[in-house]
Amino acid sequence: MTEAMLEVRDLRVSYGKIEAVKGISFSVGAGQVVTLIGGNGAGKTTTLRTLSGLLPAVSGEVWFEGERIDGRPAHEIVKRGIAHSPEGRKIFPRMTVAENLELGAFTRRDRAAVGEDIARVYELFPVLGERSTQAAGTLSGGEQQMLAMGRAMMSRPRLLMLDEPSMGLSPIMMERIFSTIRTLKDSGTTILLVEQNAQAALTLADQGYVIETGSIVLADEGRKLLGNEQVRKAYLGED
Repeated sequence: MTEAMLEVRDLRVSYGKIEAVKGISFSVGAGQVVTLIGGNGAGKTTTLRTLSGLLPAVSGEVWFEGERIDGRPAHEIVKRGIAHSPEGRKIFPRMTVAENLELGAFTRRDRAAVGEDIARVYELFPVLGERSTQAAGTLSGGEQQMLAMGRAMMSRPRLLMLDEPSMGLSPIMMERIFSTIRTLKDSGTTILLVEQNAQAALTLADQGYVIETGSIVLADEGRKLLGNEQVRKAYLGED
């Protein structure tokens, strides 16, 4: 059985009086790709923002590598080994590609190794290397997504959280992004993936969770959820 790297226990998150996440529990095993799927407003992004310390939990517990991390500030969570590539990318548009990547390593002091990791990002995403001195805001949407993922990788995370990496991308660019996620998985990176493209996410994932209005309504291996009639009707557009 895969050892749990991340454990989320009865997590509840609210925006004022509106409860957005209603007591969800799930785990991510070391080396796994785990995906959260669901419609808009289901609570997926809120969950990731809470895990990364950007939002406070009302109640529940988050454990990472045997230590409880809920309530800790975002910068400390990054130092502990969790990186978050957010929905909407949130790059720094006036800074260059290289400067954005360097900011991803803000918690590190091993400058030589940082340079090696920038080279690895350029190997994964050659277009970023070609445009390293270009302002990030001039990149295409797909290239900005590559930059957001590369920036998250610069902290050398043991858990990489990706929020809607394919949102708004062309089919060709979407395939490039998922091919990179597959490469990261094959290299042993642990990934928590929030994605509206359920077909692509479940094909890649070891484990999947379906979230509806803040609650987990289905959980199973990714390939089994792909064959689930309820999932096929609701999220894969099949009758």
